[in-house]
Amino acid sequence: MSPTLVLSLIAGYFVILIVIAFLTSRKATSASFFVANRNAPWYMVAFAMIGTSLSGVSFISVPGMVHAQAWSYMAVVMGYLVGYLVIGTVLLPLYYKLNLVSIYTYLEKRFGFWSYKTGAALFLISRAIGAALRLYVVAGVLQFAVFDQLGVPFAVTVAVSILLIYLYTFRGGLSTILWTDTFQTLAMLTCVAVSVYLISDELNLSFGQVVSTIKNSEMSRVFFWEWTDSRKFWTQFVSGIFITIVMTGLDQDLMQKNLSCRSLKDAQKNMFWFALILVPVNMLFLSLGVLLYQYAAAKGIQLPVGPTGKIIGDDVFPMLATGHFTLFAGIIFILGIIAVTYSSADSALTALTTSFCVDFLSISKYSEERQTTLRHRTHLMFTVVLVAIILVFRALNNQSLITAVFKAAGYTYGPMLGLFAFGIFTRRQLLDKYVPYMCAWPPLFCYLLNANSKQWLGGYEFGFEILLVNGLLTFCSLLAISRPAEVAAAVNPAAPELVS
Repeated sequence: MSPTLVLSLIAGYFVILIVIAFLTSRKATSASFFVANRNAPWYMVAFAMIGTSLSGVSFISVPGMVHAQAWSYMAVVMGYLVGYLVIGTVLLPLYYKLNLVSIYTYLEKRFGFWSYKTGAALFLISRAIGAALRLYVVAGVLQFAVFDQLGVPFAVTVAVSILLIYLYTFRGGLSTILWTDTFQTLAMLTCVAVSVYLISDELNLSFGQVVSTIKNSEMSRVFFWEWTDSRKFWTQFVSGIFITIVMTGLDQDLMQKNLSCRSLKDAQKNMFWFALILVPVNMLFLSLGVLLYQYAAAKGIQLPVGPTGKIIGDDVFPMLATGHFTLFAGIIFILGIIAVTYSSADSALTALTTSFCVDFLSISKYSEERQTTLRHRTHLMFTVVLVAIILVFRALNNQSLITAVFKAAGYTYGPMLGLFAFGIFTRRQLLDKYVPYMCAWPPLFCYLLNANSKQWLGGYEFGFEILLVNGLLTFCSLLAISRPAEVAAAVNPAAPELVS
């Protein structure tokens, strides 16, 4: 694929996004930027959320991981369904009852100032890292496919990529993103389906043969039961539940879309339909992974390997698409990864802006003109922050991107899980000023535990379940600095209390 062709694809794609942004951001206000005036159709939100939740990590790493992890990721996806049920029946009613813009405002109403700021700060850290990792995927592919050939430095590739997101999101915010993400989700799913078809055609496989090839492959195994195997089903399943609760239900990014629905009933319909659709979508990604490795084996293609001799799963799809597939298949790959990555990144950038404006700048106290200025400056600030994080990650990362995303979530979302669980499932009040300290040490301990688990726990290796350990440690820490609500009220009548 020539650099000129790829650049033309990117330019044409972003022209479409900017046109959508222009049409949807006229007369934009803070209400439209933050929650789309709470008037979004639930079915549109459900479809747009698919692209937001998947990202370029799914597009690259989920197919790439099947060689080493098989279909064990489906256990996580099964856990997602339970997690979405919890969100729809427990968290959404709470958020709609309080009429929240930022979901972390709940922590202030329940516990106080420091709990609120701690929760919001944890989100900013978590989402900034997660969004940067996702953007790193597309920037790396574009660098490999285009900009290395033109002698353009990686830093410039990153800066331009994120600047394009800024240009079509800084005015309309969520009102624009619901439309652009709907377009990008459709583009992404179309590209994955077309990729599966084109690979099957190259291998001369009918639809029935594709199904049997995937079914009979050792790479499609879902269930692993060995205690020391990081792919074991039950820990993956339970992890999927809590990953969903924290990375969707306690995450301003995806909840912001849900809060844009017209009513709680619509938001719940959105959540449940979204959950059901996500299962076949992930199966499609995993099926693509099996076919990629079958294609490489049939064509005798040497796959990229790391220093240890293991295949680098994240490089398999990009290498095959840009170096071995037909020109049309390569074009489909480029469009697909751009669509899925930017549908996640643009939403994250808007959520970061929303949380900082609402939770730290208290933007509602200003005039609409002043709010607009603050939104634009904050949006630009987080654009720069994402560029910086990506460059650091480029220098330091040496593991599967999807594992890196969830590990980061395990360390930073864990305290958030503990905070919200304590607020929802107990009636106790916290000594608010100590909350930041109680939320700081569990991630550090979990990092050490994860690094030394084989030695300390008889060969046991943590997977995504480190998130649950992190949240449990935070919950116990908060219990140690809590008092019964009646005692807290007697000592301080002004102490906040909100028990769902």
